[in-house]
Amino acid sequence: MIVISLALILVAVVLLVFGLAGGSSPLLVVSIGASLLAAVALVAGARQAAGRASAPSGGVPDGQARRAGGGREPGIPTQQTSADMDTGDVGWRQPPGSPVAEPRERLSFADGYDDEPGAEETTAEQAARVARLADEVRVVDGRPRYHLAECPHLVGREHEPLPVAEAVELGFTPCAHCTPDSVLLSESERH
Repeated sequence: MIVISLALILVAVVLLVFGLAGGSSPLLVVSIGASLLAAVALVAGARQAAGRASAPSGGVPDGQARRAGGGREPGIPTQQTSADMDTGDVGWRQPPGSPVAEPRERLSFADGYDDEPGAEETTAEQAARVARLADEVRVVDGRPRYHLAECPHLVGREHEPLPVAEAVELGFTPCAHCTPDSVLLSESERH
């Protein structure tokens, strides 16, 4: 569809040039029509590409799609997020609820994820020290916790590396299971 769209754009430009050069109104009208058809073909091609990108592979049910090379274990669902979730304007790295609207203390996880680990308890001093570190942690789209790379909570979930200072700034809180704040602070004291 994208190739068709490009061909229609080329036809529209050629018709426009000849229509303007020759003073022909019908050529200009056909040029506009070709431009509109090109736009329709482009939108249809983009939707097809988006549909192919989100389609599960190999007939595996939704939520159990395997990555190329056998990435996920069968039976471990992928994380699904609601399309109407408020993600703010910073990007996808937002925990549920806006960090501006909800203070860090209120980002408990009674929001509907039964499998979400609790937050690691840290003092304000520890949290401030962690916020100055450059170490990377992992975050899961739409979830409020940040984790160490080896945290079992990340298994089967798409996650992204993020500097811990940025994770704290965005309102993420440390996972109680892998205790990233304690580990990162103890490692920083050793160096």
